[in-house]
Amino acid sequence: MRQLPVLVGVFAYLSLLTIGGGMSAFPEMKTLTVDVYHWLTFPQLIHFFSVGQLAPGPNMMMVAAVGEWIAGPLGALLVVTAFFLPTALITFCVGRLWNRLEGWPWRDVIQRGLAPVAIGLLLSGSLTVAKGAVTGWLTAFIALAVFGLLLRTRINPAILIFGSGLIGLFTFLDRV
Repeated sequence: MRQLPVLVGVFAYLSLLTIGGGMSAFPEMKTLTVDVYHWLTFPQLIHFFSVGQLAPGPNMMMVAAVGEWIAGPLGALLVVTAFFLPTALITFCVGRLWNRLEGWPWRDVIQRGLAPVAIGLLLSGSLTVAKGAVTGWLTAFIALAVFGLLLRTRINPAILIFGSGLIGLFTFLDRV
């Protein structure tokens, strides 16, 4: 129970890093949940993230599973609220202001300036996940094959995720 305020503070802070999407907060989430507070191991966080990718709805709903793992059902509720409410309120307020500033000359500059920030944060999140998920030559091959297929075809990413999961299941079944 004593860790609930810390849990809420961590995920409220992470909420503010989600410029460009929830993946932007993943590197800091890894640092705080794995390295600083030791609530999870890195493989556990990768597993929670993977499940979040497959589940319907926003992929960062995985924070509910993290909160439940750390502090039970109350932790899940508090973490989801802390992670989504600050960003929702900021988005609402900025959205209302943004409409009023339609003719403002700095509006376009701000939008163009935030694009590279969002791309950089997303790339950082992707690299953090890759560091934990690519653990050998087979997982590196799967990652490169999926990346190549995504670049060259219009195949549904869900099919690639499912196929990669099946390959991993049959390949690593003997290790479980």
